[in-house]
Amino acid sequence: MSSFSLPIRIYWEDTDAGGVVYHAQYVAFLERARSEWMREQGYGQELLRREHGLVFAVRSMQVDFLKPARLDDALQVGVVLHECRRASAVFVQEVRCGDVLLLTATVRVAALDAENFRPRAIPQPLLDELVALQTATP
Repeated sequence: MSSFSLPIRIYWEDTDAGGVVYHAQYVAFLERARSEWMREQGYGQELLRREHGLVFAVRSMQVDFLKPARLDDALQVGVVLHECRRASAVFVQEVRCGDVLLLTATVRVAALDAENFRPRAIPQPLLDELVALQTATP
């Protein structure tokens, strides 16, 4: 899917009583992967907030749960920037265990002012960099 992938190990705290990953935990995995993708681009969340007055918040999310992950599995959480607009971005993500696709997700994030949490434009230098990184194929 992507050249960026975050490794995640499944621990007891991630699972239900049967040792299967609790569905809401995947949202945290997806968030971590997007955050690390941004950090790899040179824009960690604290830097964006402090230096640009910008935060990103999830606006919508579509998740397809295909197969379960289990205790001790080693997962890879992939991230692709599919689309970037003036005040929002769409990420396509997947979770794999080896070659097995477990989950796909499409996540739209909105750019917000860090002080008042109102929508705002992504600063032009960052927008230009993100647009250059987007891929047309999810």
